[in-house]
Amino acid sequence: MNRVHYEVNNLVNSTSKTQLKNALDKVEGVQNVCVDMARGTVEVVYSDEANESKIKNCIEDSGFNVE
Repeated sequence: MNRVHYEVNNLVNSTSKTQLKNALDKVEGVQNVCVDMARGTVEVVYSDEANESKIKNCIEDSGFNVE
């Protein structure tokens, strides 16, 4: 398993948290998503089917900015 951690802007409420988590859960290979609104971070555990580029693109395509 691989793990990646991003700082993400625009995590302002539970709706945005749920939206981001649901989008990442649809990426093939993503095993676990932990969104921390207080810190503005997202941690993703993934297998070889996914990669950091796919995960980052999914975050950005969902309307969030990766720092």
